[in-house]
Amino acid sequence: MKSLDDILNMAKNVQDELTKAQANLDHIEVEGAAGGGLVKVRATAKGRIIAVDIDPSLLAPSEKQMLEDLVAAAFNDARAKADQASSAEMSKMTSGLPLPPGFKLPF
Repeated sequence: MKSLDDILNMAKNVQDELTKAQANLDHIEVEGAAGGGLVKVRATAKGRIIAVDIDPSLLAPSEKQMLEDLVAAAFNDARAKADQASSAEMSKMTSGLPLPPGFKLPF
């Protein structure tokens, strides 16, 4: 059985690795799109929105409702991709850690 110091050191190492992985998520970019690419949203894997691109053809007043729907859909697509990128990055980080079976990290 491991000593308490070994367990505490292991916990500190896990915490340090989690901090690095969380910081790295802000450098991974994803792009969500809607309307066949007429509306695009770029975000980080941490969920920070970087840019929104709207095709000029959607800027007519008669297209207001459709544009709003497409922007919401593009944001949701970007968020889903950010969550997926975040999960993939965290899985890479935790794959080498000696965690007990079924142990879930708080993300």
